[in-house]
Amino acid sequence: MLPHTSAPGQDPEQDGSADLVRLVSVNVAQPQVLGRLTVRRREVAVVSAIAKQPVRVDTLYLDWENLEGDGQADRRVHGGPDKAVYAYPADHWPRWREEEGRDFGPASFGENLTVAGWTEAATCIGDVWSWGDALLAIAQPRSPCFKLGMHAGRPGITERLQATGRTGWYLRVFRPGQVPVAGPIRIVERHPARIDVLRAHLATEPGSMTDEERRYILTQAPLADAWQRAIQYQLQEN
Repeated sequence: MLPHTSAPGQDPEQDGSADLVRLVSVNVAQPQVLGRLTVRRREVAVVSAIAKQPVRVDTLYLDWENLEGDGQADRRVHGGPDKAVYAYPADHWPRWREEEGRDFGPASFGENLTVAGWTEAATCIGDVWSWGDALLAIAQPRSPCFKLGMHAGRPGITERLQATGRTGWYLRVFRPGQVPVAGPIRIVERHPARIDVLRAHLATEPGSMTDEERRYILTQAPLADAWQRAIQYQLQEN
């Protein structure tokens, strides 16, 4: 079982900030060459938009699949309605610093939203966020690809992110609109099933829970289709 990911002494349900998510930074990028790999004795360019940077304007427009100024290089596995916005908690930075011996900051994990005050163990699939004129809902945890390791310059960080459950989460857009780059995001609805992001992540990890628990998550949480398939795969393997 993975450890609880909330910061020590931090409980948004108890400290009066239960309906607010602190927005640390909003980050975007267009696809660019991230590096090069040798594949079948040929050198190929790896293109990605993971190297995001904090924006310097007051507002952006969020449509059904993207923040203004953001993009994805490979739409087969990145982006789309269930991965319109990626959020990552700054609450994890101290632990990453301890483990990696380096600093972490906004967009270190290729996220659109660097947030604080909430982690995977407290944030639930289906929770609805109000951000400026837009409404979003949490759709799934992140399952990182090899490009995170290239972006971070740290071999093995992708596997460590997966093993620790410090994955962050993707949101789908319920209502597009103009969004501010400063100020809090309001949580306007907690999904009644209260299946947190960490639990949804664990459901795709072998040996992490019973098949009965996985079936419960599948029936109760409004997960992205791709994440449902990942859980069903685990059920078929058992």
